[in-house]
Amino acid sequence: MSKPTPSDLAMVPFVSVDNMMRLVHAVGLECVLRELADYIESDFSRWQEFDKTPRVPSHSKDGVIELMPTADAENYGFKYVNGHPANMKRGFQTVTAFGVLSAVSNGYPILFTEMTILTALRTAATSALMAKYLAPKGARVMAMIGNGAQCEFQALAFKEIVGIDTVRLYDIDPEATAKAAKNLQGTGLKVVSCSSAEAVVEGAQIITTCTADKQNATVLTDNMVGAGVHINAIGGDCPGKTELHRDILTRSDIFVEYPPQTRVEGEIQALADDHPVTELWQVIRGEAEGRTDPRQITLFDSVGFAIEDFSALLYVHAKIKDTDFFEPLDMLADPDDPRDLFGMVNRAK
Repeated sequence: MSKPTPSDLAMVPFVSVDNMMRLVHAVGLECVLRELADYIESDFSRWQEFDKTPRVPSHSKDGVIELMPTADAENYGFKYVNGHPANMKRGFQTVTAFGVLSAVSNGYPILFTEMTILTALRTAATSALMAKYLAPKGARVMAMIGNGAQCEFQALAFKEIVGIDTVRLYDIDPEATAKAAKNLQGTGLKVVSCSSAEAVVEGAQIITTCTADKQNATVLTDNMVGAGVHINAIGGDCPGKTELHRDILTRSDIFVEYPPQTRVEGEIQALADDHPVTELWQVIRGEAEGRTDPRQITLFDSVGFAIEDFSALLYVHAKIKDTDFFEPLDMLADPDDPRDLFGMVNRAK
């Protein structure tokens, strides 16, 4: 294969929503979740190679818009993402996103992609990956509190990676629960719809909380959490937005992605800044222990971190090679003489 010319490099592969869905169906949804988890695990195991910074937020009364950047020696990636809880009532998605992957060597983008679907996939893959290290051995039942856009992805990721066979559903909106139950038909999961948060956690070894309201809510109270449970808390992801009663936090061993970000955005914003937490990369690398006791309560305080998006961008970039699941975008000016940008513009008339 010949070396690409600067003109070739000016065409950036773009993965639209339609092509992302085609890619997922071609590979298989559960296979995508498993492969994404492998990419994330691999990148977290080389944690020290990445530039790391908390995401850059712009908050308003309506929600938040954020940039999530990171880079290693070869590639730079960022995600643009919003979070607007009131959007659903207006017929919009609560979260939308797009991302870019670039070559560090010359700064040229090598991928531009939708990340609304991809974020749901990578969030579910990360949750299930960490449950592989933290959930009680042989866990088969997961309770899902909050049955919105993330629900089905989470359930299928836990089925594929952790091995659950039953998901119990509860949402304050019965229509959301009915939607999730319908979507999960035929997946091999036993689906149980519940009428209360107290009922949904009965018999569950894993509890996932995934609600959308931007407030300090108590979705999960202390009396609902018994010994030996793993909590996958993914709904609290910005300042002033939490889901768990503080007493649950003080009883749990807490695991986080990146403490400088999680202490501002996660469940642990309710705790002192020096409250001990364990970082996920340490567990993945074997430098810290995950679950050590059958009666231990483990809590993954997930807020999402840029390296997970970087992993997802790398994954998509690899998967679209030699396929038609993208379209080339002419988004980089490429004059014959790099010094003559004006001449290129002038000649275009």
